[in-house]
Amino acid sequence: MPFSELPDRRVHEIIAEQAARRPDAVTLSCGDTHWTYSELDGRANRAAAALLHHGLAAEDAVAVATERTPPWAAAVLGVFKAGGAYLPVEPGLPADRIAAMLTGAGVRLVVADGTGTGSVREAAERAGARVLDVGDITGDRWRGDDPGITVTADQLAYVFFTSGSTGTPKGAQCEHAGMLNHMLAKISDLGMTGTDALAQHAPQSFDVVLWQLFAALLLGGRTVLVPTEVVRDPERFVDVLVRQGVSVLQLVPSYLEILLGYLEARPRSLGPLRILSATGEALSKPLLARWFAAFPDIPVLNTYGLTELSDDVLHVVLRSLPEGDLVPIGHPIPNTRVHLVDSELREVPPGEAGQLAFSGVCVGRGYVNDPELNRKVLRDNPFGPGKLYLTGDFGRLPPSGEIEFIGRRDDQVKIRGMRLELGEIETHLRALPGVLSASVVTVTAPDQPGCLTGFVVGRTRLDHAHLRHRLSRVLPDYMVPDRLHQLDALPLTPNGKIDKRALATLATTLRKPVVWTR
Repeated sequence: MPFSELPDRRVHEIIAEQAARRPDAVTLSCGDTHWTYSELDGRANRAAAALLHHGLAAEDAVAVATERTPPWAAAVLGVFKAGGAYLPVEPGLPADRIAAMLTGAGVRLVVADGTGTGSVREAAERAGARVLDVGDITGDRWRGDDPGITVTADQLAYVFFTSGSTGTPKGAQCEHAGMLNHMLAKISDLGMTGTDALAQHAPQSFDVVLWQLFAALLLGGRTVLVPTEVVRDPERFVDVLVRQGVSVLQLVPSYLEILLGYLEARPRSLGPLRILSATGEALSKPLLARWFAAFPDIPVLNTYGLTELSDDVLHVVLRSLPEGDLVPIGHPIPNTRVHLVDSELREVPPGEAGQLAFSGVCVGRGYVNDPELNRKVLRDNPFGPGKLYLTGDFGRLPPSGEIEFIGRRDDQVKIRGMRLELGEIETHLRALPGVLSASVVTVTAPDQPGCLTGFVVGRTRLDHAHLRHRLSRVLPDYMVPDRLHQLDALPLTPNGKIDKRALATLATTLRKPVVWTR
């Protein structure tokens, strides 16, 4: 485990120090709106004062349910300054889901645009929480000096609710030290300086939102807020990146595929962009090859992480295509240890598959009010101090020394009595010639029990029989999908990840072996 002593500062304190050094420098850009460090820090102080006035206590979760704007950034920073914990809420979520989040985290204060959307207001009323207008709490009626609240490194920083296998969202809790450690690791491996502009475009409910929002500000750099409607249009997205001078960008592979599709059809410069980070999904070798074909001089930081681990915990900088079929996910960031373990928590030999487990400052507190799940994933660490977090994901350590991702426990299914990882099938599908992306689901309909269904995207029409033949050369028969469907693009979740539920629904309705719409 590489060790690097963390500064005895919190993220909001380092940003306040930058504001004192360069008050008039631009810190946030959103369209034609530009905030200086002084304005952001002052408005965050006002937000903290308002939250404290309304009874916020240390580690109380504050739900922020606003659009991606400079006042949103000030509100999040204000929550940290007041000693609270940030709980992101997408304003358009159903009221039932928002209410479950607010109730689960014991939220008493909700920050919204005005009185909030109908679902936010309904959820707040059901949870007994008060809605505060983000414009009001960041406005001039509150004191603009620092509130002077002591926030410790082991204090709760945020609660992110992720999808639960039972259908109930689960709230992952992480502390300030883990958040700062991750941001500093990103800064180091991306080679960031105070001259960089970092795009913040991830949805608020996606944990990468925090480093995208604040990492550049730790250095005196600039964050570019990109509205959701712009992200949905690749042409407008590139326009904003170039016009705003974005030099550091992070994308999930599913969106990277969409972006490359646009750029391959209409080649153009990405302006001052100097490095790309990939996160959230497995990065396939064909997709990486397409990136380097289009932008050979822009390296890619491939990453692996979980919300429960304060975001990414493995990094590797790629400047060319790696050997082998799998793109490595790298080595542990500072103050973090990775272990590949078997079912008895014994480390497996190099080259063998094992469950990815982590220890160190990255490990959060587990889930809100879920002791049973916490007992399953948070164990006494047999390798050293602290807790060991079991990810449920599987990987291996090849001779290169950079860990490779194999698949997820959530994708482990049983077909014809055999246990298999859908991620392994997807990896081999993506490696086939002509396949740009792929996903595999199981169909559980009465007329299709235990049916493996694959979905692929390609530049041209792909031959179903040929793909299955190629797969049969590297996979046992029970792992070769019974059906393959070709789509123009794979459906995505709001976080930009492949929407497995949508594919599973589609798999039960399609009967023809290949669908081609172009």
